[in-house]
Amino acid sequence: MMAFMNATAMNISKVITITLLAFLACLSCSSTSKDDPKVTAAEPTQGGWVVTVKGSVLFPQKGKVTIQQVNESGVVWQDTVVLSAKNTFTKKVKLTEPGYYKINYYNRQIVDFILYKSNVEIIAAGNDPRGNVEIKGSPEIEIIRKVQQILQRAESSPAVAKLNEEFAAAAQAKDGAKMETLRKKYLTMVGDSVAPLLRNEPPSLGVINLLEGGQVLDRDLYIDTYVAVAEKIKKEWPNFEVGKNFVAAIEKVKALAIGQIAPEIALPDTTGQVVKLSSLRGKYVLVDFWAKWCGPCRAENPNVVEAFHKFKGKGFTVFGVSLDRNRQDWVNAIKADKLEWTHVSDLKYWNSEAAQTYSISSIPFSLLIDPQGKIIEKNLRGPALHAKLAEILKK
Repeated sequence: MMAFMNATAMNISKVITITLLAFLACLSCSSTSKDDPKVTAAEPTQGGWVVTVKGSVLFPQKGKVTIQQVNESGVVWQDTVVLSAKNTFTKKVKLTEPGYYKINYYNRQIVDFILYKSNVEIIAAGNDPRGNVEIKGSPEIEIIRKVQQILQRAESSPAVAKLNEEFAAAAQAKDGAKMETLRKKYLTMVGDSVAPLLRNEPPSLGVINLLEGGQVLDRDLYIDTYVAVAEKIKKEWPNFEVGKNFVAAIEKVKALAIGQIAPEIALPDTTGQVVKLSSLRGKYVLVDFWAKWCGPCRAENPNVVEAFHKFKGKGFTVFGVSLDRNRQDWVNAIKADKLEWTHVSDLKYWNSEAAQTYSISSIPFSLLIDPQGKIIEKNLRGPALHAKLAEILKK
């Protein structure tokens, strides 16, 4: 996730954590390009393809090697891989749509990869969780590798070094407006290289994996790229569940884009009375998703309290949406943190109706909306919140 707006952060590029795929976060992977003769097409069959997965284990151990298909719910199926006397294997996998797969080597090393219409070769150490891995023949892994190279080049560039110096100075001075400007400049510097690459790629789980978390390409700055990729997937992958899921997710992202009207929230307050977000029209409102049990939320609360008292007389307020489960815990936290604004919750934890509407996957999460209910900023924290409020309420 991105966490640029920590005022103690001294390095704008180091504050970003990018999760491409689990194996790219901790392993050194390589793959051949789509034009490499080693990329071979899978065998078409009725209703799908048969993909050949070849592999070599450099340091075989006692135990089993298994191949698994996985999704967000866990393991879909698995099968044992039998090694030859030369510690190689060949496995035929029948697919009806693209999918995420893993090979588990003796419970010592797990390699993640993607299967679609190309045969794949995997060379792995097999004896160490961080052992070397080479994946050949996968266009999906190739696009991820290309983006990783863009990020690595940006990280070591003189331009980013200069941004780091400016960001450090702004953070030291607690200049929230400057920090926000530098944050967007960094995201644009990276995004302007990544976005055209992803827009021109054919539909693939590699592209989906890079986009679906919003870590690599900022959703608000590059919403047009997200929409373009979703439209391409909708057209070319109309029957694939992975494609349908991505398209549905981007529809939600579009609804929450900057400039859109914030979806209605109508939940009980601490007395049980249902309060609507729209009842606060006419004011600038910080919609703040939080919970008693959320440490980072509680740490940010003093900053929000300060902003509330500083700007409440100028047409600003806060609408707190709690993901708590216990009413008393919720009420006690409100009192302890002196949160003197409207609070609502259905006490359904992550299953909160508002959390589902806003696709909340982590908290704290906030949106700043204008008097007409339009979203104008997201996740303003620390000095950045004060700077933005001072800018829009200066009249």
